[in-house]
Amino acid sequence: MLFVIRAVVFDVGECLVDETREYGTWADWLGVPRHTFAAVFGAVIARGRDYRETFQFFRPGFDLDDERAKRAAAGKPEWFGEADLYHDVRPALRELRASGLWLAIAGNQTVRAGGLLRELFQHDVELIGTSDDWGASKPDPEFFARVAKAVPFEAAETLYVGDRLDNDIRPAVAAGMRTALVRRGPWGVIQQHDPLAAELPTFRIDELTELPSLISAFHAPEH
Repeated sequence: MLFVIRAVVFDVGECLVDETREYGTWADWLGVPRHTFAAVFGAVIARGRDYRETFQFFRPGFDLDDERAKRAAAGKPEWFGEADLYHDVRPALRELRASGLWLAIAGNQTVRAGGLLRELFQHDVELIGTSDDWGASKPDPEFFARVAKAVPFEAAETLYVGDRLDNDIRPAVAAGMRTALVRRGPWGVIQQHDPLAAELPTFRIDELTELPSLISAFHAPEH
């Protein structure tokens, strides 16, 4: 039996974009030391809680959407650029595209972030979709239903690449997709020891540049 992956869909934060600088700017906005913010952030996600609870430790009642608007009004909007991409992103995309794979980016991102992604990747992928665009956020099954609808291949022929078991791998598997867990960023490090990290993903990788050879090998017929 021949298994084929025809499409690769990438998460954004800690998959393509290193969010270190952006979270540092949130610490600055809150007026707390960056290492303190990072420590609390790690403690929150290690407990399996929503990362947004981090802000409540420093400012009870904090509303992330409102504060984004305030930052924008103050001339400090959310932003990421070429320098914030992980070093393996461009080489991986080039090689995957050269091999004929259909590529997309889909993650929990704002409309503004979607615009930034389109500036960075407009010539590299066929589709860029965000939770704000679709009105559904991971891990909601509706988000992955939107991904499946946008990809011109079967779910089993689609590889979703992300750094989180809870938001990326588990719901993508439930949607019938193949998955690749990239072990970097806070979630990638903290969740890598979860037994599901070994059981659920089709691939476990440290670098996106591992994907072309893994996908090629995956296409080999079973005996």
